[in-house]
Amino acid sequence: MMGMKVNWTPVSETSLMLYFGDEIDVKQAPLIGEVARRIKAEYQEVCEVTASYTSILVQVHSPRIKLEEFGDGLLDMISRSVIAEKSEGKLIELPVYYHSDVGPDLEMVARSNGLTVAEVIAIHAGRDYTVCAIGFAPGFAFLADVDARIATPRHERPRAKVVAGSVGIADRQTAVYPMDTPGGWHLIGRCPVPLYDPEQIPLSPFGVGDRVRFVPVERADYIERGGHV
Repeated sequence: MMGMKVNWTPVSETSLMLYFGDEIDVKQAPLIGEVARRIKAEYQEVCEVTASYTSILVQVHSPRIKLEEFGDGLLDMISRSVIAEKSEGKLIELPVYYHSDVGPDLEMVARSNGLTVAEVIAIHAGRDYTVCAIGFAPGFAFLADVDARIATPRHERPRAKVVAGSVGIADRQTAVYPMDTPGGWHLIGRCPVPLYDPEQIPLSPFGVGDRVRFVPVERADYIERGGHV
C-alpha cells in the first residue's frame, strides 16, 4: 500500500487499533476507508469497524478470539491486498443555500478573512472534500481540506443548538450537522438533504474516503427541496 507502514496495538480484550502512519494525510483517507470496508466484508468475527484520520478501530465478537493472531492476520491481509493508489470513494453532491438567513456566521467569516460573501461561497463550493472521519454525532462527517483563505477557528463558546443541515467551518475542516445538536463551528449555509435516518441502512450516506461536493442553490430551490429558514 504505497509503502505505508501499518501496525496495530490492542485496545481491550475484544478490540484493536490499526495505525496507518503518524501524520494526517487526506490522500490516504480513501485507502483507510477501503481497508475498513474489506474488514467488514471479509471477517465474520468482526462486530464493528470505525475508521478515522490515521487509524481503524476493530472490535471482535468474543474475548476468546486471540487478538495477536487476529491483528497479525489483518496486517497480512493489508500487505497482500491490491488497493489502487488512486482509489476514490463515491462522490456525494449536496445542495447548499449559502445565506445569512441560515448561515449566521457567513458575513463574519467573510469579514475576518478580508473577503466578500460571494468570494467565501465560491471558495467553499469550489473544491471537493474528503470524508476523513465520522463521529461526534451519528452521521457527522469531518471533511477536509478547507481552503486556507476561509479557514476560521471554532467559536470560543459553542451554540446550545445548531439546526440539522447547517454547514460549518472549523479551521481547515468543514461539515454538515446531520441533526440538531450543540456545536461550535462557524455556520455559513444549510443543506436541505437529510443526512441521518436511524430507520434506514446505511444510517448515513458518508463513508471514510468518500468525496463531498457542495452545490450552491437559491432560496426557492432550497425551500422546494424541504429546507426551512
